[in-house]
Amino acid sequence: MESILQAWEDFARTIEPPALTMDDAELRDHARQMLLAIASDLGTPQSTQESTNKSKGLGKRGPDDTAAETHAEARLLSGYTVVQLVSEYRALRASVLTLWAADIGEARAAHIIDVTRFNEAIDQALAESVGRYEYMVRQSQNMFLAILGHDLRNPLGTVVTGSSFMMQAIDIPPRYILVATRMFNSAKRMSKLINDLIDFTRTHLGHGIPIRVKQSSIVAVCEEVVNELRTYHPEQLIDLHVPPHLDAIFDDSRIAQVLSNLIGNAIQYGNREVPVTVRVTSTEADIVIAVNNRGKAIAPDRIVSVFDPMVRIAANVNSDSIERTSLGIGLYISREIVHAHGGKVKLVSNEDDGTTFTLTMPSMPKGFQGASDTASGG
Repeated sequence: MESILQAWEDFARTIEPPALTMDDAELRDHARQMLLAIASDLGTPQSTQESTNKSKGLGKRGPDDTAAETHAEARLLSGYTVVQLVSEYRALRASVLTLWAADIGEARAAHIIDVTRFNEAIDQALAESVGRYEYMVRQSQNMFLAILGHDLRNPLGTVVTGSSFMMQAIDIPPRYILVATRMFNSAKRMSKLINDLIDFTRTHLGHGIPIRVKQSSIVAVCEEVVNELRTYHPEQLIDLHVPPHLDAIFDDSRIAQVLSNLIGNAIQYGNREVPVTVRVTSTEADIVIAVNNRGKAIAPDRIVSVFDPMVRIAANVNSDSIERTSLGIGLYISREIVHAHGGKVKLVSNEDDGTTFTLTMPSMPKGFQGASDTASGG
């Protein structure tokens, strides 16, 4: 048992990035139960038809979840892909057969039968794992689309209608017209979020998020986004620290989308008694924007999945968590937009300093030739 588990653990540790945040127990999870079930199966008489069914992953099962099914859920929530999940079974099969061959020496008929039955049991466990993994992914996708329609379209319609009505009024003070204009502009940006689903799909097809860069003011973009969010969240203080002037070559609408997502996330999960801080600095080659909130720190084992909406939704499919009403796609799209600019987003979270998302991108994208407008894929 120990030799097999160690080989399983050694292989699982090579699967990155999930394995980087998992301890020995998590890497070995459910392997022991599966091996014990397989050993028990080897000692149980079976008919030819039962053998055929198991080789197709259609073996008999009890009313409770099998170790393979539970293992599939755990691996999905740890960030494994289905290909990585299947690779673990390939490694388990190879490890056991290698150790088995070394132990029995010259093969005999009884051993060949046992090897055949072992392979049937592995196929059954693999079928159970992939089936449960596919089910969890499908459930999270269905929830994803349902929340999209509910959370974006209805509130967006109300904001657009209300702000448009106020903008056309002639019997209210100008300052209210200004507020209505900002609301209307924010609503237009919200409508672009519907396109995030298209962006999300595009990134998974390998095309990346398209950007159109030009010389613009980082300061102006930050001030615009912060003012909009101050209007929308008057109860939350937002401190903005920017230099007097700071220009760069970037897609201003896309970076505004990133800032809106990062600051909105900070407001949602921050402490209302402490300001959200947005700080813009620069180096010789890079623009650095840090967004900090002093809310509850993110657990270390959850940091790896913060940018993955499917993992976050799957983790809450069977719960009443508030995260069920949030797509969580904003952080993923933000990261992909920054990557398209040749930059990166770093997350640090602890009880002392709070949670800080730091966006770093080059002030001059690689390959930019000085044209007024260009398109690029991430």
